Amino acid sequence: TPDPLAAARDIRETFKRMAMNDEETVALIAGGHTFGKTHGAGDPKLVGPEPAAAPLEQMGLGWKSSFRSGKGKDAIGGGPEVIWTTTPTKWNTNFFENLFGYEWELTKSPAGAYQFKAKGDRKIVPDPYDPTEYHVPTMLVTDLALRYDPIYGKISRRYYEHPEEFARAFARAWFKLTHRDMGPRSRYLGPEVPKEELIWQDPVPAADHTLVEAREIADLKAQVLACGLTPSQLVYTAWSSASTFRGSDNGGEPTEPASALLPRRTGRSTGGPRSGRP
Repeated sequence: TPDPLAAARDIRETFKRMAMNDEETVALIAGGHTFGKTHGAGDPKLVGPEPAAAPLEQMGLGWKSSFRSGKGKDAIGGGPEVIWTTTPTKWNTNFFENLFGYEWELTKSPAGAYQFKAKGDRKIVPDPYDPTEYHVPTMLVTDLALRYDPIYGKISRRYYEHPEEFARAFARAWFKLTHRDMGPRSRYLGPEVPKEELIWQDPVPAADHTLVEAREIADLKAQVLACGLTPSQLVYTAWSSASTFRGSDNGGEPTEPASALLPRRTGRSTGGPRSGRP
């Protein structure tokens, strides 16, 4: 049975691995679910293979579905069929209004997936395809986690009662979510970029000292070799550090001590001299 508190634990762990704190997490989920809907109109088994595994003639065309028209009201993107707000194309706090304004009961989508609907069966959510049809407000178990988790609940209440704070929090968290893989500020393009130096971009302060020269480097090497670590331990440490580097965003070593920081320090090495592990 879906459990909002158990869902909250999974949410917190998942977003922590993306370097998001609790306030950013609530802002992203609630802000993202202010818009749109999920797609669970039919049996997920009717959806074809993922694009990468589709036949050659279907490459680049997305997920093919044999459920009715396969698109629009018949789209299947997963199990749940949820529309969170009465205005899914506008920014507002209606997500929180519904989240706190109703009591929720477990139900299933047309695809057979667990989800929640507002008690009372009050149909106030307009159908996106039929202007004469309305639906009962619905939520995912992960949405209810934003109400029933003690920490998320307080943050959600605050955002609900202070819409401007919610809007600012979402804007900053969304920018972070969509730019964390960009790398340092030097990779910005064009004039429309933030002037603020954001901590999650791992800024490197300008050097305020004289850089080491060949003599100092040789002295440092001698100290490392005399520290008592075995060659295999030194190699493993160097490999573990280097393996955090990603060419896609210039993140990780050698530009930053990422192997010592969350979330990368909790990850596994991408390979290397396993036999040298101390």
